[in-house]
Amino acid sequence: QVPLVESGGGLVQAGDSLRLSCATSVDNFNTYTVGWFRQAPGKEREFVAAINWGASGTYYADSVKGRCTISRDEDTVYLHMNNLKPMHTAVYYCAADSDVAARAMAVRVARDNWGQGTQVAVSS
Repeated sequence: QVPLVESGGGLVQAGDSLRLSCATSVDNFNTYTVGWFRQAPGKEREFVAAINWGASGTYYADSVKGRCTISRDEDTVYLHMNNLKPMHTAVYYCAADSDVAARAMAVRVARDNWGQGTQVAVSS
């Protein structure tokens, strides 16, 4: 289990942008595929986006295509979200796996040991 810390959330207005960060202290983080997930109030956790090891590929949920961009550097994975709407209010989480491509993260929502996540609240 890779220890991850999410940050960058906050209270924003509709139309604003945010960049979320998923950071770790492990030395070989760039060898992991990392995914972002979110859980809105009263709803199940869902997949948002994922990026392969070494940024060799990305995969997005249909609901965020064109509005979100996932990227990474050596020890952090970012989720840049544009044109936020109240429906995007949720706690955003990240998770890392070492044996899958980005596309497969979309079905890896059921996990133990989620981190605290970062809260995104979008006001109208």
